[in-house]
Amino acid sequence: MKPVHGFVAVVAITLAAPAVAQDAGAQAFGMCKACHTIDKGGRNGVGPNLSGLFGRKAGSVAGFNYSPAMKTSGIVWDEKTLADFLASPGKKVPGTKMPISVSDPAKRAALVAYLKTATVK
Repeated sequence: MKPVHGFVAVVAITLAAPAVAQDAGAQAFGMCKACHTIDKGGRNGVGPNLSGLFGRKAGSVAGFNYSPAMKTSGIVWDEKTLADFLASPGKKVPGTKMPISVSDPAKRAALVAYLKTATVK
C-alpha cells in the first residue's frame, strides 16, 4: 500500500504545481499593480496596460507615453525578452522609464509565467 500512497502524493504535487506557480506569479504581480493593469481594454497607469503583452512590439500601447528608448528598442515581448527586461530594465533598454527590477530568478520566472496567462487578449 505504501507505494500507492507515494504515487498519489506525487500526482497530487504534480497537479498542484501549476496552481502554486500561478499563485506565486500573482503574488509577484502585486508590486506591479501600482503602475500596470492587465485587463483587456484596461487603462494605462504610470506604466502601460499589459493586456496582450506577449507577441506585442515594445512601446506600442496606444495612449501611453513611452520613453524614446522603449519606442525604438525593437523588442517583441516573449518569455525571454520579458525575463531579461525584468531582471535589469536599464540594462536591457538603456533610457527606459521602468524603475523597478525583479532580481530574484524564481520570483521573476513566476511573474513571467503568470503574465503569460493573465495578459492573453
